[in-house]
Amino acid sequence: MNTVTATISVFFLLSLSASVNGHNITRILAKYPEFSTFNHYLTITHLANEINRRQTITVCAVDNAAMSSLISKGLSLQTMKNVLSLHVFADYFGSKKLHQVTKGSTSTATMYQATGEAPGTAGYVHISDVKGGKVRFTPEDNPSQTDTTYVKSILEMPYNISVIQISAILQSPEAEAPTAAPDLNLTSLLQRDGCQAFYDLLTSSGAIGTFLSSVDGGVTIFCPGDDAVAAFAPKYKNLTAQEKMSLLLYHGVPVYNSMGMLRSSNGLMNTLATEGAKKKYDFTVQNDGNDVTLKTKVVTATISGTVVDSEPIVIYTIDKVLQPRELFKGTVVEAEEPAPAPKAAKKKKKPAAKKGDTSEDDAEAPGPDSSDDYSDDDAADQTASGGGRVVASVVTMVSFWWLSFV
Repeated sequence: MNTVTATISVFFLLSLSASVNGHNITRILAKYPEFSTFNHYLTITHLANEINRRQTITVCAVDNAAMSSLISKGLSLQTMKNVLSLHVFADYFGSKKLHQVTKGSTSTATMYQATGEAPGTAGYVHISDVKGGKVRFTPEDNPSQTDTTYVKSILEMPYNISVIQISAILQSPEAEAPTAAPDLNLTSLLQRDGCQAFYDLLTSSGAIGTFLSSVDGGVTIFCPGDDAVAAFAPKYKNLTAQEKMSLLLYHGVPVYNSMGMLRSSNGLMNTLATEGAKKKYDFTVQNDGNDVTLKTKVVTATISGTVVDSEPIVIYTIDKVLQPRELFKGTVVEAEEPAPAPKAAKKKKKPAAKKGDTSEDDAEAPGPDSSDDYSDDDAADQTASGGGRVVASVVTMVSFWWLSFV
């Protein structure tokens, strides 16, 4: 295989790997100190996470001087999030596209519009290619703002993400209107919509403290309904205090996961019980038609509803108590359909048994022993997302293609 072919192969593989890994707006802007304030507010408003999850977007960054004028207004964090959401377009605009907009002007939706917080079309921004090669940005609800222009391109990953600098903050009366902060009182949220019984267990065991301390960093809670908790009560009473604590923490994940994220990242998921434990305490998230299921190798629960979804907190109701294999190894794994009976192996004919002898062929086949249980190390090489598997598949395909030239 010649050098040119090898170079192309490696470049092809690296390109595919980069596309799998996606983008991280925090890391992108961290290279530029002049955008540190903008980057900071993307993080504390949790907009950074939303940007990282989206494809085909444009982030309009402003420097520290421009951000100081916005900060001086003393806006609440939720209102600040609305204003900054107006600076994230739901379309890709690189430098070339900005200077070649159709008929010199176009309108694009922003993340502010996508959140549903913007009334009417207040979440749109007009882009105009004006004389002198300048590109101007004007909020839909503030047509008098004509001083915000394109400065430069910071990063372009066609057609995934474009990060550009604009000269000033986009001023929108609607985005800057006072906004009530969402109710993030976890103790009150957990007492809604059939989660009272689960909340009572959290408070009586002391596990509620761990959930409360996880809110700032993001938390996903799977709350068994009151009926599910009642049905599980006999088993729960037989657990030790430490086992009860582990079981309850097993229903929390120390990161925010929207329903879309759960559907797109099937695989193993660590829980609040994982940290500091000698055992894994993880479960598998899996799509089942329109449903999302949580499989523990002991029981399979289905997400039945959403109590609240307001980043950094999301609470889902589930139809069963999650039982970790670390606490219930002796429990039979639930099966949606009975497994087919194993076919009997062909055996050589044996001499006729003497009267009174017991034939081994008549003995009942043994059931699964403890080695068939889901051991603590079985899933060591699995990941919580499909990214690793995609990269592995790409490596395999490219390897075969490469070897064909040898």
